[in-house]
Amino acid sequence: MPVGRRRFLAASAMLGIPAGTLRAQSGATPTPGMTEGPFYPEAFTAEPATNLVRGTLKGNAQIMRLEGRVADRAGRAIEGARVEIWQCDALGRYTHSRDGAPAERDANFAGFGWMRTDASGTYAFATIRPVMYTGRTPHIHVAVKVRGHAGLVTQMFIAGEARNDSDFLYRSLTAQQRGALTARISGEPGARSARFDIVLA
Repeated sequence: MPVGRRRFLAASAMLGIPAGTLRAQSGATPTPGMTEGPFYPEAFTAEPATNLVRGTLKGNAQIMRLEGRVADRAGRAIEGARVEIWQCDALGRYTHSRDGAPAERDANFAGFGWMRTDASGTYAFATIRPVMYTGRTPHIHVAVKVRGHAGLVTQMFIAGEARNDSDFLYRSLTAQQRGALTARISGEPGARSARFDIVLA
């Protein structure tokens, strides 16, 4: 351990500050930001909307629970953060006027939703496993807005997707950034889930 670090820990111990707190305050790496894309929702509902599934879905849609925790660099939960998600349906269409062909969309998939984190910084949505469409690997767009922190717009990718390495945005990420933005899906069909934790600067 560098001498400076040892002195810092020793001095902090004299002040009664737990070592774990010091490690947290040294700063977790903030979740990397990514492009918003052209299909940011045009009109979110006034009330939180956490269930994007409205009925029987089209295509090869697989219902999935997306959950995670929003925290600051010290690991402290951020309560009241507005978490927004948006993604295409299983047919590869976004709920957005610029995506065109509204008749080809799945009316039983909302395509976007939002909620505020609870006291533990937790959020959760009922959505679908993201699918690929022309030019892009499967992903879910995520935005987090909270007073006192820099806003975040990013994308969550799925581990093991063959298309990841050919996706121009995924390729632009460093290995560390990919690790922070890539989630694993677990569970059996009908009870799949993915966890995506977020660290704000």
